[in-house]
Amino acid sequence: MLELNAAQIRMGRSAPDKQAALALLAEGLIDDGLVEPGYLAGMQAREAQGSTFLGQGIAIPHGTPETRDQVKRTGVRLIQFPEGVDWGNGQQVYLAIAIAARSDEHLHLLQLLTRALGEGDLSQALREAREAEQLVALLQGAPRELALDSQLIGLGVAAEDFDELVWHGARLLKRAGCVASGFAGSLLQSQPLPLGEGLWWLNSEQAVEQPGLAFVTPGRPLSLHGQPLSGLFCLASLGEAHRQLLERLCDLLIEGRGTTFSQATCSRTVLEALGAELLEDWPSRRVVLANAHGLHARPAKALVEVAQAFEGEIRIRLAGETGRGVSAKSLSKLLALGARRGQELEFSAEPAIAADALPAIEAAVLSGLGESIEPLAVQDETAASEAPVIVSTFVRPQAPAAGTRLQAVAAAPGIAIGPALVRTPLELDYPQRGQGMLVELQRLDSALAQVTADIQRLIDNSQEANIREIFITHQAMLRDPALREDVNARLADGFSAEAAWSVETEAAAQQQEALHDALLAERAADLRDIGRRVLAHLCGVETPREPEEPYILVMDEVAPSDVASLNRQRVAGILTARGGATAHSAIIARALGIPAIVGAGEGVLALAQGTLLLLDGDHGVLRIAPDAQALEQARREREANRLRRERAHAERMLPAVTRDGHAVEVAANIGAGAESAEAVELGAEGVGLLRTELVFMDHAEAPNQRVQEAEYRRVLDGLGGRPLVVRTLDVGGDKPLPYWPMPAEENPFLGVRGIRLSLQRPDILETQLRALLAAADGRPLRIMFPMVGGIEEWRIARDLTLSLREEIPVADLQLGIMVEVPSAALLAPVLAREVDFFSIGTNDLTQYALAIDRGHPTLSAQADGLHPAVLRLIGMTVEAAHAEGKWVGVCGELASDMLAVPLLVGLGVDELSVSARAIALVKARVRELDFAHSRVLAQRALALESAGAVRDLVGETH
Repeated sequence: MLELNAAQIRMGRSAPDKQAALALLAEGLIDDGLVEPGYLAGMQAREAQGSTFLGQGIAIPHGTPETRDQVKRTGVRLIQFPEGVDWGNGQQVYLAIAIAARSDEHLHLLQLLTRALGEGDLSQALREAREAEQLVALLQGAPRELALDSQLIGLGVAAEDFDELVWHGARLLKRAGCVASGFAGSLLQSQPLPLGEGLWWLNSEQAVEQPGLAFVTPGRPLSLHGQPLSGLFCLASLGEAHRQLLERLCDLLIEGRGTTFSQATCSRTVLEALGAELLEDWPSRRVVLANAHGLHARPAKALVEVAQAFEGEIRIRLAGETGRGVSAKSLSKLLALGARRGQELEFSAEPAIAADALPAIEAAVLSGLGESIEPLAVQDETAASEAPVIVSTFVRPQAPAAGTRLQAVAAAPGIAIGPALVRTPLELDYPQRGQGMLVELQRLDSALAQVTADIQRLIDNSQEANIREIFITHQAMLRDPALREDVNARLADGFSAEAAWSVETEAAAQQQEALHDALLAERAADLRDIGRRVLAHLCGVETPREPEEPYILVMDEVAPSDVASLNRQRVAGILTARGGATAHSAIIARALGIPAIVGAGEGVLALAQGTLLLLDGDHGVLRIAPDAQALEQARREREANRLRRERAHAERMLPAVTRDGHAVEVAANIGAGAESAEAVELGAEGVGLLRTELVFMDHAEAPNQRVQEAEYRRVLDGLGGRPLVVRTLDVGGDKPLPYWPMPAEENPFLGVRGIRLSLQRPDILETQLRALLAAADGRPLRIMFPMVGGIEEWRIARDLTLSLREEIPVADLQLGIMVEVPSAALLAPVLAREVDFFSIGTNDLTQYALAIDRGHPTLSAQADGLHPAVLRLIGMTVEAAHAEGKWVGVCGELASDMLAVPLLVGLGVDELSVSARAIALVKARVRELDFAHSRVLAQRALALESAGAVRDLVGETH
């Protein structure tokens, strides 16, 4: 492990530029025998990939993975540059820390530096320091106090061996906020030290957030290496915070007072012996939780708001648990409790605020925390913890009557006719308490292995890349070390595998939902999907088999595994009560060609099995038990659609030109290089949207220029000279990257994402732009920036690109923006004077304009891009662009909506960019149109009052 000391530092040096500074640093590493001369090239290559500027005047240059073989031994060398060195983008470095490490030995050093940077701006102090010792003190930061209180003491815990006892200690440290995920694993890999009298010591420095000491004793006699194991100290080590306590412990053991710990019956005895500061007892109050679904995201958030109204500390735990509990002001901690209806919560508060805070909290819980609650039955109030838990209950709503026509959300095109197969949630019964940690671990490992294998079969049998990607993500969720660590900690507390797995997966899903973001809510659905699969396997429950006859699957919300495992020959269609068109299940249904409607309301779950359904996935219309005339008409339409698709495919290479000679370019939306050639084969006249996020998501760190350039060249090679429109990296709080952590935002869709985020990391944006320009190689390249809301963002991005173009000439280059934010559409007359083109992202534009989350379970049907307000924004964007001689494309879902195509053409949209499978049909649709008539139709649509009226208008005339 790397540590800092004064001997490693060279004071008062100067360098004219970064390259000279790197040479000085490499020289120091070479002279001290840490690296070979070739390591300098690795440091230079790393800077080319992205700046190593850490912040506040500090840079941490190091080599690349390819040059680790140049490292002789681990070490660091520091150089102070009082006059500063320009590290790029105006960032001045006053202290450069050159790192030579063969693996991950430098991570602990980065952890220390990050904490030091969080304690205030160091740049001036680094610049003015005169002694090396001053720099060491600055970098190590203020000394951290060792956490040691009653919540870190666990006496008589249920443990069958040493490993279980370690899990208990690690969990106490994690609950206290001392360590992060991964600490328990590192602790188990450490060498236990015998202290005598049955006491043992174990420590680790990995994943430590704050130094802390936990002490646990087993409930029954244990042994380790042939010696008694009656107590275990688990240290989360950070700096020297533990030294004084360790010296006191050694003195006690020398005096023969080890039994003070091994035979302790209360935490106060242990704390007094170790000299810990003992807090006075806090007032507490107990209250029973009556919320139907327990302390889930919404009531937990309400509880946080009540607690945060008080200045002091308020804690909560389940009644009967030991320790101080968790902060009532932390949403994630509350969700992790997994509190259910009927459980008793114990709140405690600092004495100074207890008289006011505890009654307020009790009243809030008793009133339902913002939810309507039903009184608890007597058995709810006195239920024993050993009682079976029903994790999923289902209340049957009122079924729609025969002949009813329901308007929902169109998720996957096509007409389906068949009997309903209604699947309601399984009821899984299981005990709360397990048969011991080892037994439950084995059961859980077996279930996880089986489910992983099941998912692998789905991956192997899938022909669709996006389906495989979704299930690869599911496998990654199953391997999530943080989730597994939390589950293991519950197993160590005596929970059954079912109870531990259910509580922790639901807590993780609720934490994602609590961010109020559509995409994260969909990922929560994925997490519940894999959670349900593992739980069903643990309970020995098999998923009901589908009938042999073609049917329409009806569910509350279809999970991805439900869709991908369906037999397409027998599933006529999919109907869900909840969900949005962007959910993974909807994406999979489209990829498999299964007509689907989502968000139809809970009433469809009450349909009788076998009820005949007519599902129109193109228009989002469902008919319950339709009459013979409606069925015959639907069958004729379905046959006509089949013939139309066949004809469109045969004519896919023909241009999209209206009957009166107006041409519209039809391009493809793709996400990976291999898809461009396939899109051309399916009739694409270019790529209208290359989503570059996948390039970044496929790597553990930001891909360098070489990696990105190779991917972009693959796309251009497949296009054979056709134009490529690239969207620069579009990530943020709603789509985070693992190596680019971001703070949680109340609403990520309205936060730092798209171009806003890229401009915060210009080094990453610059690398991407260099790769794009270098890949063009004489071929037409269009670059657009996402989420632009104003002229300033556009100009910064444009100027950066043009400056790079001077280094990397590109003959056919156009620069534009995505119109996704209403402000961009309203500013279109100003922006059109400067951009080369607009590409309208109708998915985001619709939800921003209508203030409706398109993934909302009940409102998503109203997030319709054919709303007159959205059409007006599109129209004014086109009008402004054409006035300046610029072109406009549409790359959202609306571009492949057959009812929307006439209106988009009529509004003057020049390019429609759609999924590769939809290209032939969209081109055929354009060829059916008369441009003059479409213009009149578009103007009539702008004057209507609703999206429904617009759809009726187009349906009547086409």
